[in-house]
Amino acid sequence: MPDAPGRLPRSFTTPGSASFVEFLASHDPTLLPGGRALPAGEAPASPHGTTIVALQYSGGVVMAGDRRATAGSMIASRHIEKVHQADDYSVIGIAGTAGLALELVRLFQLELEHYEKIEGTLLSLDGKANRLATMVRGGLGLAMQGLAVVPLFGGFDLDRGAGRIFSFDVTGGRYEETDHHAVGSGSMFARGSLKKLWRPRLSEVDAVQVAVHALVDAADDDAATGGPDPLRRLWPTVAVVDADGYRAVGDAELGAAVERVDAVRRQEAGEQR
Repeated sequence: MPDAPGRLPRSFTTPGSASFVEFLASHDPTLLPGGRALPAGEAPASPHGTTIVALQYSGGVVMAGDRRATAGSMIASRHIEKVHQADDYSVIGIAGTAGLALELVRLFQLELEHYEKIEGTLLSLDGKANRLATMVRGGLGLAMQGLAVVPLFGGFDLDRGAGRIFSFDVTGGRYEETDHHAVGSGSMFARGSLKKLWRPRLSEVDAVQVAVHALVDAADDDAATGGPDPLRRLWPTVAVVDADGYRAVGDAELGAAVERVDAVRRQEAGEQR
């Protein structure tokens, strides 16, 4: 029976799960990124986000992303934000097709907020990672047409009292990472830097510096990754998640971290000569 005119659609009043994504799928699947039919032909060139790094430290997790988006060989943006708050105790970073990635972030934020309002409690960190994996899997059709989105997820596990990091593939595979991880076009170089610089029980200040250093090393070898730009006062986007929740690292702290990284690199260059 069709919905009566002037009333909410039946999907709004039918009891269901606490998942906002499942509600949209039942109400109107075309509102989901993976539910839209694409026209025939190749997808046009679109901005892509590049490198995201995450690492565990003594108090939780640090995640950082560069600010560059590319479209082919062109710089599409120097100001893109690739690291976002998912909820009070988690953070998500994005690499891949920028527009779809930002849409995934907004949908994931809604998913977690909707669950909290329906159930009256926070979803566990494992539950959040599983929900994100399901959402990534829903975009597999887009990924097969070259419009892939690969997130990096981290947060503070209130049950374990520790920070945790999760990576994903385009099929929705979910993998918990140990110590540190990186995704995006510069991830190979960032991972090498993290292996060199990371150590157990880092302080928050040192963890932020290691994350920035890894992005700087990635920018040295990957043209799609943008390093810090002191002239424009453009620093990486860096977030910390600990027992007190999510916190974005301010420009003053980032500027100081960039200066310390530059000092280390100058010293290393001098020793090599």
